[in-house]
Amino acid sequence: MAQKKPSTKAKTGLHPLAYEIIGLLLIAFAIIVFFEYGVVGRTIQTISMFLFGNLYIAVPFFAVFTAVLLMVQRKGISFKDRVVQGSILILLSLSIFGHSVLFEELYKSNKLLTDSVLRETWRLLIEMDGIENRSSALGGGMIGALFFSMFHILFDSAGAKIAAWFILFIGIILITGKAFVPLIIEKAPKIKKSFPRRRKRSKRSVVKDEKPKRRRKAKEKSIADEIAMTTDEKVPINQPSHYFEEEEQIEEPIIQAFTRNIHKEQPKQEKVNVEEVPEENREDIEKFDKSLQQAVEVNVENINYRLPSMNLLELPPSHDQSGEYSIIQSNAKKLEQTFYSFGVKAKVTQVHLGPAVTKYEVMPDIGVKVSKIVSLQDDLALALAAKDIRMEAPIPGKSAIGIEVPNSEIAMVTLREVLEAKENNKPNSKLLIGFGRDITGQAILSELDKMPHLLVAGSTGSGKSVCINGIILSILMRAAPHEVKMMLIDPKMVELNVYNGIPHLLAPVVTDARKASQALQKVVSEMERRYDLFSHTGTRNIKGYNDHIEQINRTQNEKQPKLPYIVVIIDELADLMMVASHDVEDSITRLAQMARAAGIHLIIATQRPSVDVITGVIKANIPSRIAFAVSSAVDSRTILDMGGAERLLGRGDMLFLPAGSSKPIRVQGSFVSDAEVEAVVDFVIEQQKAQYDETMIPTDEPDKTFEDETDELYDEAVQLVVEMQTASVSMLQRRFRIGYSRAARIVDQMELRGVVGPPDGSRPRQVLITKAGVENG
Repeated sequence: MAQKKPSTKAKTGLHPLAYEIIGLLLIAFAIIVFFEYGVVGRTIQTISMFLFGNLYIAVPFFAVFTAVLLMVQRKGISFKDRVVQGSILILLSLSIFGHSVLFEELYKSNKLLTDSVLRETWRLLIEMDGIENRSSALGGGMIGALFFSMFHILFDSAGAKIAAWFILFIGIILITGKAFVPLIIEKAPKIKKSFPRRRKRSKRSVVKDEKPKRRRKAKEKSIADEIAMTTDEKVPINQPSHYFEEEEQIEEPIIQAFTRNIHKEQPKQEKVNVEEVPEENREDIEKFDKSLQQAVEVNVENINYRLPSMNLLELPPSHDQSGEYSIIQSNAKKLEQTFYSFGVKAKVTQVHLGPAVTKYEVMPDIGVKVSKIVSLQDDLALALAAKDIRMEAPIPGKSAIGIEVPNSEIAMVTLREVLEAKENNKPNSKLLIGFGRDITGQAILSELDKMPHLLVAGSTGSGKSVCINGIILSILMRAAPHEVKMMLIDPKMVELNVYNGIPHLLAPVVTDARKASQALQKVVSEMERRYDLFSHTGTRNIKGYNDHIEQINRTQNEKQPKLPYIVVIIDELADLMMVASHDVEDSITRLAQMARAAGIHLIIATQRPSVDVITGVIKANIPSRIAFAVSSAVDSRTILDMGGAERLLGRGDMLFLPAGSSKPIRVQGSFVSDAEVEAVVDFVIEQQKAQYDETMIPTDEPDKTFEDETDELYDEAVQLVVEMQTASVSMLQRRFRIGYSRAARIVDQMELRGVVGPPDGSRPRQVLITKAGVENG
C-alpha cells in the first residue's frame, strides 16, 4: 500500500487586522443586544433571559470581553485559557446564588406549586410571561435552575450556597492567577512567629542526616517543575517565592549614605575692592582686565536672535508595521524550536519591535551557559532566514539574552521626532545632541559636554555624514551664536560647505588639509588662553568662569560677555593623517586631554577605521564612540574595542558607546535631508551674519618656524651630501649616528632650501648644487 503523503499545508493564523475587525463586530453585537435594537437584539435578549435569567447582561459583557482579548492578544481564544474558565465559573456561581435567593422568597410566600425546580422555573419564565414582561424575578434562568436543582438534591439548600461560594473562589483564583494561602500568610506575620524555632531544631536532632538530603533534592525538583509550568502564564521568574524562603529569615541592614550627614556652608564670595589689594597685586589685576576685554570683544550677544523653529524640520512619515506581528510570532516559535533541537532549554519572554531591528529577549533555563547560546548565532540566522543577527549576551540589567533580527522594512527616524521627544527635557543644556531611537523606541540624546569628545567611524555610505549633519543641526536648534561656536574641518570639500556663513563659525569651513593642522593649533592656543583666564579668576572650568562673569555683571552693572563653548568637527580624519599625521595627532591629543574644562569638544569622523588613523593615543582620550556598519570584526574592534559593528545593517544603523558604559546601545540614527539643512542654515543666516574671529582663521602663509629652524648638523650634512652627490635619510643616520626623525628633518630642510630635490621612490634624492656652488655661496 502506498503511504499517504503528509500534508504540507502550514497552519497559518489570521492576519492581525482580522482580529481587530472581529473585535469591532463583537462590540457592535453587544451594543445591539444590550439596547434591544430590532428583531435581532430583542430575540437574543429573550434567549439570554431564558438561559441566564436576571444575569442576561452577561451576554453583551462576554462579547465585549472577548473583543478586548482578541484585539489585545491578536490571537484566537481557547476555552483552555484560565481567564475564560474562571469567568465561566464566576457566572455559574452567580446564577446559582440568584436562583437560591429566588426560591427562598417563593417558598416563604407559598407560591411554589410543585417540588420540581425546573418545572417552577419554566412556569415563571414562560407560562407567567416573566421573559415577555421583562420581570426582575427570573433568578439564574434555566442554567441556574439546572445547577441549583442538582446541588439542592445532593447537598440541600445550604450546601448549594456553599458549593456556589467555592465555585466563585475557584473562578477568582483562575482569573487572578494567585493563590489565597500565600497572601494570607503575608498579611498575617504573627502566624509565622507562632511556630517556635526550637521545634525545628528538635526535629533536626531526631532525623538522620541522609534522609533530609534526599527530601531536599525531591523538593527542589518539584519546585523546578512548578517554575517551568508557571512560565507559560507569564509569571516573572525572579519574583521571590515562598518555596525558597529560608527557615530563619535574616533582616537586611539599612544602609544610609554618608552624604546625608554632610552639610557644609558654602563660603561667601566677597567682592574684591581694588583699593584694599596690595600694590604688588594691583598690576596683575589690571593686566587681566585688559586681556579680558580684548578676549571677549568678538563674542557679542545678539538680543534679537531667535532660535530656529521645529517647523523647519520634516515630520516623521507614517509606517505600518502591522505585518511584522505575524512574523514576530513565527520567529519566536522558530527560535524556541531551534534551541530545543540543539538541546538548549530557553524561552522567548519579551519582544521589542524597533525601527530597523526586532529584539527577542531569551530567558535561558537554570544551568544553561551563555556561551552555548552565543555559539548558535549562525544556526539561528539560518533558522530565521535572516541576513544576519546580532546577540547581546547578556542584556545589561536583565537576566536575559538579546537576539536582534532585522525587520523586513526599516522605519525612518527623523531628527524632528527625536528633538520633540519627552527625553529632551534639558532646555538649558546647549550641547544636547539627538542621535536617534533605540530598539524600544526611546529617543537617544546625549550631552556633548559630558562625553566630552566623540569618535564617529564606519564604512562609506553607512550614515556618518548624516549623523554629523544631525549633530550640527541639534546645536543650531538649541544654541545662539554667542553660546556655542564651531570650527568645521572638511577635507572632502563637499559635506560641510553648506554651513559657510552661519554666525556660529569661528572661521570659514576649512577644506585644505594643510590648513587644518594650523586650525587645530589655533584651537590649542585658544585652550591655553582660556586656562590662563581661569587661573586669573580662580575658577576651574568654563562653567565656573561664566558664573564669575555673570556675578561681576550683576554686581558692577557691566556687560562682559561669557566664554562660548567651542565644538571642533573633523569630517574625515584619514586625509589629515596622510598630510600631517604628527602635528594633527599632537593637536588632537592635547585637545582631548585638556580641553574639556575649557569648554572645547572634539567630534572626529572617519571612513577608514584603521590603527594608523585611529591611533591608540586618540582612542585613549576619546571614550565616547559611534560605530556604523563596517566590513570586518577587526574594524569594529578598532572603533569599539569589541565586535558587533560588522553585523549592522547600514542606513543609519549604529552602535553608540557613551562614556562610562560597558556595552554599546543599538540606535537607528535620525535622518536629515539636504532640504532640512538648507532651511535651518538660511533661517540662521537671516537672523545674524557671520563674524569670523581673525585669530582663528588659518593663513595661507607656510609655517615659518620649520623654515627658520636649522639643525646643528645641517652644515656638515650639506657638505657630506655635496661631496657624495647623493642624499638619503639612511646615509645621514649611519654617518652622524642619529635617529631617523632627526635625519629626515635635515633632509626636509635641504629640500626647502634647494639643496636636494624631492623624493623619487626608492632611489636617492638628486643633489641640486655642486661643491663649487657651496664654496661660492
